[in-house]
Amino acid sequence: MIRDYTDAEARAALPLKWGHVPEGTIPAWVAEMDYAPAPAVAAAVQAGVAKGMLGYPPFGDHPVVTGLEEAFRGFAQRHWSWAVPEGTSTVTADVITGLRLVLETLCPPGPVVIPLPCYPPFRTVVALAGREAAYVGLDPDSPEATLDLAAVERHFEDGARTLLLCSPHNPTGRVWTRAELEAVRDLAAAHDARVVVDEIHAPLVLPGAEFVPYLTLDPSAVLVTSHSKSFNTPGLKCAQVVTLDPGDTERFRAIPFEANHGHTTLGMLAGAAAWRDSDLWLHTLRNRLDVLREDLAELLAAHLPRARMRPLEATYLAWLDLRAYDVADPAAAGLAHGVMVAPGHDYHPGLEGHVRLNMATSAARLEQVVTRLAAALG
Repeated sequence: MIRDYTDAEARAALPLKWGHVPEGTIPAWVAEMDYAPAPAVAAAVQAGVAKGMLGYPPFGDHPVVTGLEEAFRGFAQRHWSWAVPEGTSTVTADVITGLRLVLETLCPPGPVVIPLPCYPPFRTVVALAGREAAYVGLDPDSPEATLDLAAVERHFEDGARTLLLCSPHNPTGRVWTRAELEAVRDLAAAHDARVVVDEIHAPLVLPGAEFVPYLTLDPSAVLVTSHSKSFNTPGLKCAQVVTLDPGDTERFRAIPFEANHGHTTLGMLAGAAAWRDSDLWLHTLRNRLDVLREDLAELLAAHLPRARMRPLEATYLAWLDLRAYDVADPAAAGLAHGVMVAPGHDYHPGLEGHVRLNMATSAARLEQVVTRLAAALG
């Protein structure tokens, strides 16, 4: 069910990922997969276009909106045994827009705690919301790569009142355990702080790890999520903010359309089809990614034996420590050898010798990514 794009198809379908590099260079940087969409998602979008559904997105309780929420609730029940209450989901354009609006609307004053390394827009969105970032170091190269709760608590004691949590974590591919998440919940409660959790990669937890939806442990938290990463639809612009407190839901839905806009009808149709009708495709994708992470480990052992890869528990984004090759910016070196990966310092300013590698491509391309990177590092 997972169909690899040819190079020509990928260049046409993924204009950012493939269009950002010259022909002959393999892009393994931005989080898009080199695979054709899930059939149910493609069919839903094609049917919407055939009906001429290219107008403004609907408000409120329109069937397109409620169908998206119902589909997500069904997905959460089937995959995580989470009974999401009805009427708790609000549509927004994407996860970053949702995070900014949540920070502006629902979070108490004070700095926002961000564990590093982090998805780079986290830092930007905190600034856009008029907040100060309070960083917490997370050793991305330790096997545990757990949160430094003592450092989080120090920030809470100094006045921070929000923790921005990525679960599963990007870029390390870490899946937080139930005990870790409970410790976060207890710490936030002790300091009257709020946790805002980005769970966009939750459907991509791979065999061997178990995902725990944070809101099942802490109903005072706010969830921002989307089908876009797991089903490769970021260009359709649709995400969801889930708030279990009715007062939070009312406040968030009162945001003017001029502030919370950018979501699309086609995005909502795609989301409903992804959450409701694409379980088999997703299962097949996770099996493919499970094999690819084994392939990547073998390729690294053969061609970059001094590389250290974080155990990949979720996502298709591998975090590599390449400091043993004594190249400060291995991503820049790789680009000169026909491969584009994401530099580690984008995720952790000042961190040298690391890259994030997107392995969601064909096995043949993945081998080229590693061999070209190896040639670049000598």
